[in-house]
Amino acid sequence: MTGNRPAGPSDLDPAVAARLKRNADGMLPAVVQQYDSGEVLMLAWMDDEALHRTLTTGRGTYYSRSRKEYWVKGETSGHVQHVKSVALDCDADTVLVRVDQVGPACHTGSRTCFDGRELALGGAE
Repeated sequence: MTGNRPAGPSDLDPAVAARLKRNADGMLPAVVQQYDSGEVLMLAWMDDEALHRTLTTGRGTYYSRSRKEYWVKGETSGHVQHVKSVALDCDADTVLVRVDQVGPACHTGSRTCFDGRELALGGAE
């Protein structure tokens, strides 16, 4: 399922595509959440094709901006995401992907990409 980003339009439903407010690179941030606990697992990027693949395969599919290719979560690690639902936020510029995560979500081996990375809050209480 990996592969380079196509130059042409995707097979995403035109009604859905018309609603999306993408950034200058044609991308949307995708917040990935564990469906039953509400735990935020990771943030990734999607374009129309990645969203189409996610909706049609039921597997979390994203676009790697650094590698310039699509990737299916767990394709190499086995830590797959079974998609339970996908929603747009009120501005249609962010996607919420609710998944059943198998194994760690983070490439570092952490359950989430945010584990142990809290920043200290300063100032008044």
